[in-house]
Amino acid sequence: MKRRVFIWTALSAYPLSVFAKLSSKIMSSSLKGFKVNSGEDRFNAHSEMMGVTSNILDLKISSNDTNGQLSVFEQTGLTYKGGPPLHIHPNQDEFFYVIEGEYIYQVGEDKYNLKAGDTIFLPRGIPHAFVQLKEKGKLLVGYQPSGKMEDFFRKTADWTSPPSQEEIIRVFADHDMKVVGPPLKAE
Repeated sequence: MKRRVFIWTALSAYPLSVFAKLSSKIMSSSLKGFKVNSGEDRFNAHSEMMGVTSNILDLKISSNDTNGQLSVFEQTGLTYKGGPPLHIHPNQDEFFYVIEGEYIYQVGEDKYNLKAGDTIFLPRGIPHAFVQLKEKGKLLVGYQPSGKMEDFFRKTADWTSPPSQEEIIRVFADHDMKVVGPPLKAE
């Protein structure tokens, strides 16, 4: 009889230990809502990128807020007829919402023209790139899970001139992305 009580007690305590681990992960994310004003960054640190593309990037929701599950940025694009190389995120889904401007996105073999108000979803593991078609553009960009994207943008914000192709490939790889082709051309 005591053995049966011991086994049931041990088994019933197991879910509590799992819940305790889960709740500690949940507790490490934000427990309180917050607001990030227009034109501001979550931590008051604009990233001005001058390397592969010229952009101003403001972090709106940090991986620190979501236990690594989501990062959201507002990107002001200043690279007319430019964009990133064709690349893959093997571990992250990505979305873009166009606030201003016009873009062409390639997702796999498909190409899409996006204008203000349009949204595109880029599944993990699918090659993708975009090109900005207007002098100025503005995007809301999200990554799920966050991965190393915040670090990637901090690193590329340090570039003050266009990096070599080798450096682009290395920095993408260091942040769990793979360059698989050149940037798109404006058609």
